[in-house]
Amino acid sequence: MEPVIVQRSEHGLSRENISPEALKVLYGLKDAGYVAYIAGGGVRDLLLGRQPKDFDIVTDATPNEVRRVFRNSRLIGRRFRLAHVFFGRDKIIEVATFRSNLSPDAADASESSDMSDTSDMSDSPDRPPSPESLHHVRRDDGLIVRDNLFGTPQEDALRRDFTINALFYNIRDFSLIDYAGGLEDLRKRVIRFIGDPGVRCVEDPVRMVRAVRFAAMLGFEFEPATAAAILEHHEKLALANRSRLYEEVQKLFFCKAARRAYELLREFGLYGMLFPDVNTWLGPSPETTECQRISDALRQIDEWRQAGREVSPALLFAMMFGGMHESQAGELANQGQHRGLALHSVTMEHFGGLTERVQVPKTVRFRTAEILASQPRLTADGGRRAKPLSSRDFFPEAVAYLEFMVRLNGEHREALEQALAIRWEPRDERHGAGGDDRRRPRRRRPGRFSSPSKAPAQG
Repeated sequence: MEPVIVQRSEHGLSRENISPEALKVLYGLKDAGYVAYIAGGGVRDLLLGRQPKDFDIVTDATPNEVRRVFRNSRLIGRRFRLAHVFFGRDKIIEVATFRSNLSPDAADASESSDMSDTSDMSDSPDRPPSPESLHHVRRDDGLIVRDNLFGTPQEDALRRDFTINALFYNIRDFSLIDYAGGLEDLRKRVIRFIGDPGVRCVEDPVRMVRAVRFAAMLGFEFEPATAAAILEHHEKLALANRSRLYEEVQKLFFCKAARRAYELLREFGLYGMLFPDVNTWLGPSPETTECQRISDALRQIDEWRQAGREVSPALLFAMMFGGMHESQAGELANQGQHRGLALHSVTMEHFGGLTERVQVPKTVRFRTAEILASQPRLTADGGRRAKPLSSRDFFPEAVAYLEFMVRLNGEHREALEQALAIRWEPRDERHGAGGDDRRRPRRRRPGRFSSPSKAPAQG
């Protein structure tokens, strides 16, 4: 297949909009005799006039060859070796070798080949691995669980999820390279799977959530065959890795278009696969009070993010699940249980079941429960009982949640004013960084050690 090549004089992508670190990597590879492209979202965003979050680089250099070009690099990854090139403490440019997909027949054949861990394959001679050493398996249901094979630029482009993410920028002559029709889809503003949409959804169900994220974030529509495939295969999302889904959920609802993403998830049946209990509480109609509550919460998340305000995963879940948890806690409170304890209890119970779909870390679960459970204390007596909470790590998030609730229903304005006037003093700050916290030294339990010689040194 011959790609569409757009020369520098015919497109508006300029090196001025590429980070200097990415340019150093591109020129370093080019000067060493290798092919070097910017790939994926960086090219897409530059062509749309957006500022890319980062720049990913692909090359025909193997990981070890990249490592030799850049002494400030490190190889990472088990499923597929990548090079991270470091600039200072917090700037990393990721460099990947061109990758390939196998045909279904070849993938099936590879199951009988060597399936040992290939995490050290980049330490072998610098050449692409042979078919006998592939790390690529397609299960009977079509799901790809391993994928590790070097390839050509064309193969690398066509293995990507969406046409708009398969564009390359060639540093050698500053041209754009399009193997998949991504330039035309950018012009039409559509999301289109590369290859057979049904196969792409089954191979990796997380792609359906990614499709929603790009559609919401970019304001694009779905190409009809892509939309039909997501509707048909949305239940396959239950097969996806739970930890991957947690990471994708964060990207989805922090893309500054969370409300639109939620609407698309509901439209295609994906929200119910991610959050079945909440989806049942919402009901089938998008016009219910419950749906409006989540829609308002996600609109608030978007406004905060667009204003540059940080939103933690715990606050996100509190905002999204708070309506359901408050309703359930209200029933327990009517039976005599303390409302704060009831909120904590129903939140933790919900997360316990949710981990079967999305693997939310324990720290995030507890933090979400604390944000919600603190609301009765924040609002009691017009907010005059909120001061003790100012030493808790979750206090700013609890106040942000209260801020949203005041905006939503107009109640507890006085409590919000009181909370906003309180200085946040988390415990580690109050006690100082030098260790002079005046806390009592830990007392040794009698009989804990069999002899004085085995006791730890004091002081």
